[in-house]
Amino acid sequence: MARVGTITTPHGAIQTPAFIPVGTKATVKAVLPEAMADLGAQALLANAYHLYLQPGSDVLDEAGGLAQFMNWPGPTITDSGGFQVLSLGVGFKKVLAMDAQTFRRDDVIADNKERLAHVDDEGVTFKSHIDGSMHRFTPEISMKVQHEIGADIIFAFDECTTLHNTRRYQELAMDRTLAWAVRCLDEHKRLTDERSTKPYQALFGVIQGAQYEDLRKKAAGDLGGLESSGQSFDGFGIGGALDKDSLGTIVSWVNQVLPEDKPKHLLGIGAPEDLFVGVENGIDTFDCVLASRIARTSAVYTMEGRFNLSNSAYKRDFTAIDDECDCYTCTHYTRAYMHHVFRGKEIIASTLATIHNERFIVRLVDQMRQALLDGNFADMKADFLGRYKHRSGQSRD
Repeated sequence: MARVGTITTPHGAIQTPAFIPVGTKATVKAVLPEAMADLGAQALLANAYHLYLQPGSDVLDEAGGLAQFMNWPGPTITDSGGFQVLSLGVGFKKVLAMDAQTFRRDDVIADNKERLAHVDDEGVTFKSHIDGSMHRFTPEISMKVQHEIGADIIFAFDECTTLHNTRRYQELAMDRTLAWAVRCLDEHKRLTDERSTKPYQALFGVIQGAQYEDLRKKAAGDLGGLESSGQSFDGFGIGGALDKDSLGTIVSWVNQVLPEDKPKHLLGIGAPEDLFVGVENGIDTFDCVLASRIARTSAVYTMEGRFNLSNSAYKRDFTAIDDECDCYTCTHYTRAYMHHVFRGKEIIASTLATIHNERFIVRLVDQMRQALLDGNFADMKADFLGRYKHRSGQSRD
């Protein structure tokens, strides 16, 4: 199901498959937007929930939109805030990939966490993680916030469940997400007409259904053919908590049903081995914070695997992080220097490691696209996965 394509937006084209780095609060942590452009990022994704709380979506609207506000010249994407329903509600924070074989409970919450979000059929009431103030998100408010933020691609508001929820709750959440999808289409149409001087924003629906084949296919069929107010979805995000061992299977279920002529985005997945699985099962774009988050802990990707620069083995290693990488960090600095700045807790450590990791992942998916054009994707995948491993001996992130 792998394919190449082009997504056209008001701020430029995205050649797919493509990896979209995450700048949650209108910034990729520790890195200038200019550096993200230099390393080959085609678009950036920000988070509607975080920007709504700070500085406020109205501020971005007044500034001319997300791209103008953050001095980013290319396309932008915002997620709807639906994932925060999960992370605030059950306290698993940023974890999407879970073990589907463990317990089932609908009142699940992570240890030592307070439930900050409560879902009902109309929307979500949540407490700000910043100052404890109470807020309300509905499909209509999510659309308003995302229209004000002004990204080129926005997502319908959905309820993101965990793999620990019961099947009955997965069904309820999927039905709720469908009802919210209709409301998002209606409000998106209204706001598009009301703000006709602004560039059109593509609206993607989000496919839920957890690890259940019938639910995933039903969600894909329902949203894939949905039309309301003369508006249908411009593309689709495959969302929800995912059983990583079944990632390819789940994605293939969905993409067998969704319209072939619309882009498919895999939300929150970015480990190298999972990108291959996504591409070969029809995914066009990905986003994930993994590359930048692990960079701040000194973990870096190489063609031979992932390792931590702060380890003592690299104190006198005067080679590049990855001699096959063309990023600014690898062409200007050594592992020994990176070891030094991480051990010294210097801010530049996060900057240089993030540049490398983001370039590594962006370039990897670019190489997949070229391999598809050249007809040798299977060989390229086998070569990469045959070499790539954690120095700990693990084969997966």
